[in-house]
Amino acid sequence: MILVSKFHLKTLLQQTSRYGWLSVVIWMAIAAAAQALELRVAIEEGVKQVEVGSSTKALVRDGSGRTLGELPAMKGIPAQVNVSSVLLGRWQADQVWIEPTGGGYVWIGDRWYRGRTRIVPTDKGLIAVNYVDLEQYLYSVLGAEMDGNWPQEALKDQAVAARSYALYKRQTSGNSIFDVGDTTTWQVYKGLATETQGTQMAVKATEKQVMTYNGKIILAVFHSSSGGHTENVEEVWSSPLPYLRGVEDYDQGLPEYQWVKTFSANELSQRLGISNIRTLTPGRTSTYGRIITMQVVGDGGSRSISGSQLRQQLGLRSTWFTVTSTPTGFQFNGRGYGHGLGLSQWGAYSLARKGVNYQQILRHYYQNITLAKI
Repeated sequence: MILVSKFHLKTLLQQTSRYGWLSVVIWMAIAAAAQALELRVAIEEGVKQVEVGSSTKALVRDGSGRTLGELPAMKGIPAQVNVSSVLLGRWQADQVWIEPTGGGYVWIGDRWYRGRTRIVPTDKGLIAVNYVDLEQYLYSVLGAEMDGNWPQEALKDQAVAARSYALYKRQTSGNSIFDVGDTTTWQVYKGLATETQGTQMAVKATEKQVMTYNGKIILAVFHSSSGGHTENVEEVWSSPLPYLRGVEDYDQGLPEYQWVKTFSANELSQRLGISNIRTLTPGRTSTYGRIITMQVVGDGGSRSISGSQLRQQLGLRSTWFTVTSTPTGFQFNGRGYGHGLGLSQWGAYSLARKGVNYQQILRHYYQNITLAKI
């Protein structure tokens, strides 16, 4: 049911006389969707039990919207799987909604979140989903992905990128239960814990702004630091995208620009599963020097390992590195932190401190994009 305010009722009557009822129905649907976009964020997935609660009295409903009862304020209660239903205290239903009254917050697992909670049973366990306004979701994401006290222009960059990324994933990777997750696989979301005055200001200043290419929201990936130059997407992943091109970065001298990691010969052999490693020689590298494949030679022969696999198995900050042998093992000298695609957060920080505005920064790291409003 759509509730229409006096202002919208007047507009509705004007639209009716001008365009007819069919157009008005379409207009009403668009207007309702535009008022607020609720994002579905999976907080817990595939668990047997999750503690939930509310900062204020909350209504507990089942999947049909029927009210089951009320949850007292500030009282955590475990939700559990019971065959193909959810058991929450004395209530049992196909799924459970927890809806705070009076603008309260919800507790899921070990954190407070804005919005409301839906708990759904699956074959693999419970999924606890936070239904939250997109803009309020971003208050938290900015503080989790970037320091909330950084310059506003850098935070605005992150706000537009994170908003674009969330909506792109919602369109391409979402499912019937949730749109995005809350980890680095998606983008980090920690509820009220990572909100600051700075993140709220940046989100409000860029409200509803997204990046598009040919009229479609882009895959606005970002990373901590590139190490001097970002990368062409097809040299890191599989498919080329016209807006994710390698560009000069401005992260020189900042915390993640360079790094060093050493391994003993024995430790490296154990991690890579190759006995008595003698040499590591780059096979293929990207245009700007990132390792695509590495040839590893040991007693049992040689093996080609991808740069991303090496990064994961060795816990490296990036795939942009060189390897030198030492008397006791090997030293990895690297640059940057992350995949090196799209926005460099430390680069944005540096540019913002030099007075470059967020629109200019975004157009540098994402080539030929258009800033638009949803």
